[in-house]
Amino acid sequence: MRCPRNNLSRVRKFFSYYKPYLGLFGADMVCAAASSAAMLSIPLCVRYITTHLLLTGSETALYQIYMMGGLMLGLIAIYAACHAFIDYQGHSMGALMERDMRSELFNHYQKLSFSFYDEHKTGQLMTRISSDTFDLAELYHHGPEDIIISSLNFIGALIILINVNANLALITSLFVAVIGIYGFCTAKKMYAALKSSSDKIEDINAQVEDTLSGIRVVKSFINEEIEKKKFAHKNQAFFESRKKGYKAEAYFYNGLISFTQLMTITVVIFGAVSIVKGFIGLADLLTFLLYIGILIEPVQRLGNFIRLYQQGITGFNRFMQVLEARPDIQDAPHAVDLTCVHGEIEFKDVSFKYKEGYDHVLKNISLKIKAGEYVALVGSSGVGKTTLCSLIPRFYEVSAGEIFIDGQEIKHLTSTSLRSHIGLVQQDVYLFSGTVAENIRYGKPDATEEEIVLAAKHANAHAFIMALPNGYYTDIGQRGVKLSGGQRQRLSIARVFLKNPPIIIFDEATSSLDNESESAVQNSFERLIKNRTTLVIAHRLSTVKNAHRILVLTDNGIEEQGTHAQLLALDGAYARLYNMQLRIEDAGTGQE
Repeated sequence: MRCPRNNLSRVRKFFSYYKPYLGLFGADMVCAAASSAAMLSIPLCVRYITTHLLLTGSETALYQIYMMGGLMLGLIAIYAACHAFIDYQGHSMGALMERDMRSELFNHYQKLSFSFYDEHKTGQLMTRISSDTFDLAELYHHGPEDIIISSLNFIGALIILINVNANLALITSLFVAVIGIYGFCTAKKMYAALKSSSDKIEDINAQVEDTLSGIRVVKSFINEEIEKKKFAHKNQAFFESRKKGYKAEAYFYNGLISFTQLMTITVVIFGAVSIVKGFIGLADLLTFLLYIGILIEPVQRLGNFIRLYQQGITGFNRFMQVLEARPDIQDAPHAVDLTCVHGEIEFKDVSFKYKEGYDHVLKNISLKIKAGEYVALVGSSGVGKTTLCSLIPRFYEVSAGEIFIDGQEIKHLTSTSLRSHIGLVQQDVYLFSGTVAENIRYGKPDATEEEIVLAAKHANAHAFIMALPNGYYTDIGQRGVKLSGGQRQRLSIARVFLKNPPIIIFDEATSSLDNESESAVQNSFERLIKNRTTLVIAHRLSTVKNAHRILVLTDNGIEEQGTHAQLLALDGAYARLYNMQLRIEDAGTGQE
């Protein structure tokens, strides 16, 4: 039966992680084989002593016993040394492979489009890169050595047992067959339980990430109890899945142990009967029992291997689900770099929807923005202002139509060069854990300290930065929680100043700032947009009065466009929005 092509590619992918470490892997397998050979040899030494030395009573018997004792000590030393190598270097190999897989997965995360992250929770993706890769690394390390040691011990012990006594070996073989069938049947239930547990721990991680990311909202609404109940529900579901897993494991392991003990008792009884009837000697029965112990060890390893295999393959399949996800946005085969950018932007009959079967967010949008022009986008929430701006750097792919930068269609440009010429100042400012300098330098990783300071000064941020405990080397906490909203906004503007792009997209977010912070941010923004093509998503219309052109976006597309004065004189959609905001602001002032 031929495997599906996808399965074959996954098999090749699975074994590809061994390739960089074939030397270490080979040494690991040699040690596994050597330890197995040493273990199989010790009972033969015992049989030689009991059969040839104790019964014959030769003059050299005592000397030979000491010699065999020394040989057995040597075999134990080989066994211990080989297992020490397996435990240390084998685990190191597994850790190296885990490192490689995590790096590959993290690098792949960087390639995936926004649409992928729209569909997946951060906590779930964290599980893929942490616990799933760990389970897989355990299989990579322990799986082959368990197979080698178990196979050699089992085959070697069985061959020797047949030579010692064929009848007892046959009884032993029947027990092993029953154990194999039992293990296969119970392992399937264990696999289902382990897969369910993996899914449930993924849900727990997603819930924890969601709650902790929004902890300030939780506390502000005094909804700690709601979050506790949500977590308790996920936690209980995980417990139920683990309980099923423990039940399956209990049946599996205890069944194996019971069968192996029953096999030992049967061999003792039949062996004793054979001694009484003269079919076998005491020395052979002793040897047989020693090998039964060795034969049981592969059965126990089989149980461990099945657990590792179930967990590892579950992790590998989830790992591959992410690696096989293709970015929606990929460079065309002959994409060229965007260079010498003036900043002219043109939309030609652009339509966009997030998924097939969804309604259009934008439909038949045609728009031309001149190089250096300052254009504001206004309109009610949900009409597609942010979406329209997200199409320019190709964060999403247009469903229909074309977008041009300086006359070049963006689909024919490399994404890296396209985005390197576009600066984004988002409404939800994201700052990374670290220092002020590190966050500003994000706009230009090789920037000097002088360039960072100059960018901060342009963004009206230098004064407040110098007032921080360690200036530019002050740690600002996760997402910049130690800074005010206005300070965070100015750092994000400083990043763009440092990047120095010809095109700016500004999701204007000053409505939540106090007057002083708003004035500082607005002043730094006006410096930033000089001689650059600028698109501003305006939430407060009073902040974009100086725009060269204001576009009023509705569900029907661009309904109006013109300067602030022209649109007020038109007394249409813009005038209604502007007057409504004025009344709200006046009412707020009156209340104060």
